[in-house]
Amino acid sequence: METKRVTDFKCILITGVSGSGGSYLAEYVVQNHPAVEIHGISRWHSTTASSNLAGIASSVVMHECDMNDFSSLFAVLSAVRPDAIFHLASHANVKASFTTPLAVLNNNIMSTANLFEAVRIAGINPIIQLCSTSEVYGQVDPKDVPIAEEVALRPSSPYAVSKVAQDLLGWTYFRSYQMQIIRTRMFAYFNPRRTDLFATSFARQVARIEHGLQCELLHGNLDSIRTLIDVRDAMEAYWKAIVHCQPGEAYNIGGATSMSVGEFLALLKTESRVPIQTRQDPQLLRPADVTLQIPKVEKFLNATGWKPKYTIEESVRHLMAFWRAKVAKEVATRAHESECSVG
Repeated sequence: METKRVTDFKCILITGVSGSGGSYLAEYVVQNHPAVEIHGISRWHSTTASSNLAGIASSVVMHECDMNDFSSLFAVLSAVRPDAIFHLASHANVKASFTTPLAVLNNNIMSTANLFEAVRIAGINPIIQLCSTSEVYGQVDPKDVPIAEEVALRPSSPYAVSKVAQDLLGWTYFRSYQMQIIRTRMFAYFNPRRTDLFATSFARQVARIEHGLQCELLHGNLDSIRTLIDVRDAMEAYWKAIVHCQPGEAYNIGGATSMSVGEFLALLKTESRVPIQTRQDPQLLRPADVTLQIPKVEKFLNATGWKPKYTIEESVRHLMAFWRAKVAKEVATRAHESECSVG
């Protein structure tokens, strides 16, 4: 099946547009494809829309829609009729999925099923980029590393199970209804706006320690090995996917730098302006962990010609700049409130 070229995309829809990934994707499109009309779905009770989209709010047409409400989702798709859909909306906290597994499973699986059904019943035929994750592979046998798309899916968390279900729904709707669904499996990436990622959590804590707001950095398992990519590179990769990749196929996306979580923490400490004391917090350990995630990405690279632009050092500086600014604002707000209460 032939995919559309970039010049064919006049109107796109991003689910989860106000989230940590969706907002960066919207920024990428605004900056690099300004002629494209951007629509975004965000739940009415979203707490991140105003902050994550602050810089581009006027460039995104927002639709308040809970994707578990089929009627409102169908109404949005019927009205917008996008050329392409980026499906990023998801409960994506791996550790939290062990605490609230049913909420995660219900939200992620049914929102995706509703999306595909709404597209089908609305009679539209957009290219759909289904945002999946390397978590679908679970704990892979070292002999299968680097991980290719053909490796068996053995999820190790309720979140990963929900993403496997999304992945298989994508395949099923492609096979059954010839829907143009491309599955991308993203490996670990830096995302300053997503605090549950280990890299972001570490950066936030370093910034807080620099300002004297906490004394030590808490961490979980430091032995897990990840291949890291900058969120800005990741979002460009998603765009490349809808332009060049083939519907029905799955593609691994990942960076060029692999290291353990402990090695990343050591790198981050060298960027700190003060000494950093660290301690393992048992509460941050998962009941089941995925400790070796190195992707084989040739299939995606060959299809798209994409390659990461940002070095690991540039990504770390970007991450720290974000959190230093955020924590500095928090400190200034506290100081102002203190002055007001005294006055």
